[in-house]
Amino acid sequence: MTIAPQDASVWSRLVGQRPVIGTLRRAVAGEMTHAWLFTGPPGSGRSNAALAFAAALQCERGGCGECQACRTALAGSHADVSVTRTEKLSIGVDDVRNLVRRASLAPAGNRWQIMVVEDADRLTEPAANALLKSIEEPTDRTVWLLCAPTVEDVLPTIRSRCRLVVLSTPSPDDVASFLVHREGIPEGVATFAARASQGHIGRARALAKDEQTRNRRREVVSIPAGLTSLGACMNAAANLHDVTKEEAAAITAELDLAEKQDLDQSYGVVERGRRPKSYAPALKELEKGQKLRAKRRHLDVIDRGLMDLVSVYRDAIALQTGAPGALVNEEIRGDVVKLARSSTPEQNLRRIDAVFATREHLLEFNAAPLLALEAMMIALRLN
Repeated sequence: MTIAPQDASVWSRLVGQRPVIGTLRRAVAGEMTHAWLFTGPPGSGRSNAALAFAAALQCERGGCGECQACRTALAGSHADVSVTRTEKLSIGVDDVRNLVRRASLAPAGNRWQIMVVEDADRLTEPAANALLKSIEEPTDRTVWLLCAPTVEDVLPTIRSRCRLVVLSTPSPDDVASFLVHREGIPEGVATFAARASQGHIGRARALAKDEQTRNRRREVVSIPAGLTSLGACMNAAANLHDVTKEEAAAITAELDLAEKQDLDQSYGVVERGRRPKSYAPALKELEKGQKLRAKRRHLDVIDRGLMDLVSVYRDAIALQTGAPGALVNEEIRGDVVKLARSSTPEQNLRRIDAVFATREHLLEFNAAPLLALEAMMIALRLN
């Protein structure tokens, strides 16, 4: 495989998105719209595309990647680029009203006031309605950049007023090239991470850089071959639940501690040695937000594991049908061969359906994670 070099502009952050880059370059050159909706599968780089576009709009050279405007916009510290992302399950109306108030202000510089909402699919209905009014009646120099997995995840009244930008899943070659030239990853590791991540940029970066992440994935993809009894299914569900919960807790623990320390500092708890009356409600609200963030993070980690499981059944179907191309899980080809020999393509398709049904139950219907995983593992059991 030949790994091509990347350019140094803000567009180099967009992996495998050449048509999208062309559209955004033309907009920067003059084909501008006041509201944009970036959609694409997980890991395709929706947020990166929005931030790169924001940087290019603030740059005098259209996104050179080197000037102060580009660097600060990409880093999230530009005065006229506001980035909203949430670790909670939803974005509430109060958060959006604050954004709308800021959007109504003139930019500090001479270009644009840009509002990036990374999780527009998590807007509550009141929040979406509050945002709609601002998009319907924008100021001359305000630009809204919304990000969501699909157009169906955004209210029709909002998406109808936005220009749509659809990102695709990057090819393994594009992801590998990004890892080699932007992250300094050896080509062999980059190739593995690009294949195993199935085009998810953030996941590929983690797999390439962290051995523990690679080990955890190896444990997950080994699950299908071991589902030979009811007891094995229950154990697999419990293990996946516990491992993902521990990983999610490790991710959020440091941030939780920093937020608690900031709260104590702002209320003078450390200096005064006592807690003012207003501290208790603020602490309660902080802990509530942290609990919601921990829940979302756990679901995100589980979801990643479920997609790794899907890749194994996909590989089995590929072998069964003689499909061309490399396996996603080439490193466990032996397990995949056994799975393919002991089942039919139809059975593996039903197993994939069971995994996606579990994702829906967890993400849309708030099912108890352990119970959902137990039911799924039983559905995946080898006959």
